[in-house]
Amino acid sequence: MKGLILVAGKGTRLRPFSLARAKTLIPVANKPLLEYCIESLEKIGINEIGIVLNPLQKDICDYLDNRPADNTSITLIYQPIAKGIGDAVRQASDFLKTEPFILLLGDNLINESLLTLKDAVLSSSINGAVMITEVSNPSEYGIAHVVNNQIIKVEEKPKNPASNLAIIGAYAFDSNVLTAINHIQPSSRGEYEITDAIQWLINHQYNISYQITNKEYSDVGTIERWLEANSWVLDSMNRSEVITDPTTIIKNCKLIPPVYIDKNCVLTNSIIGPYVSVSEGAVIDHCRIQDSIILENVHVSDVSSLITHSIFGKGTKIEKLHLESASIECIFFDDTKIISK
Repeated sequence: MKGLILVAGKGTRLRPFSLARAKTLIPVANKPLLEYCIESLEKIGINEIGIVLNPLQKDICDYLDNRPADNTSITLIYQPIAKGIGDAVRQASDFLKTEPFILLLGDNLINESLLTLKDAVLSSSINGAVMITEVSNPSEYGIAHVVNNQIIKVEEKPKNPASNLAIIGAYAFDSNVLTAINHIQPSSRGEYEITDAIQWLINHQYNISYQITNKEYSDVGTIERWLEANSWVLDSMNRSEVITDPTTIIKNCKLIPPVYIDKNCVLTNSIIGPYVSVSEGAVIDHCRIQDSIILENVHVSDVSSLITHSIFGKGTKIEKLHLESASIECIFFDDTKIISK
């Protein structure tokens, strides 16, 4: 069985962070989203993976080139124009051939194992399987209508949803889905929707199963969801633990778990946590930070207010920020400089 990860999205709601890096390289708990996808496939024994990307996403190529060698074979597949998930799968048809595959969206984090999806499609009677979860805002998702334990209808972002069961970014298919994609037309958004392909399979008497998950899940498409994902991933790693790299220097600090501090950082005279990830090369002094994401090579010192629900972009430098507010929430884009006298 093969794996297919789609990463060609532009990440417009994460700009300007997604202008400096591909959306799928956004780090959660100091690890890119793409790496979580690769690891989730490897955990269920899938070591032949295709990645569908835009030809201009050179940073993804660089990341994969520098990724530590393992037993996984990765094939790059290019989608020059974003025309939807269905079109992305069609671009991968030469890679997939007639083999079954797991399909993942590269900006989704799913805490559930993919093994049930894999096993479903490897059985003789199932042609596709989707992972679903209950959501409070179903009109923002592809929705599955389940009756008597069978999916009878799927819709993409319906105005009047038939259920609150959202199809999240993990699917499994046999090769019949390629036939379905070749029979559907673009939606009103101009995209070949994977939900339309699934509905085509249902209408033509193919068997589509589902797995309901109650575990954590995030579509990391906005700043708010990025912070939420960072928190639950830190929790799932070990909510009572502070993880630090041996190369990092920590002096006169209080660390409140969960906290994850990457390599070559220097932290002094500060209170860090809970729910803080600190990326490589950060320098923090005389600060109080919680529920926040610190990207690479950030320097922040002498901030009087509690910093919470904040993101510090790569290369940001903040010094002597004395405010009247007891706490602040800030989004500092890459290379922001604030140095007060």
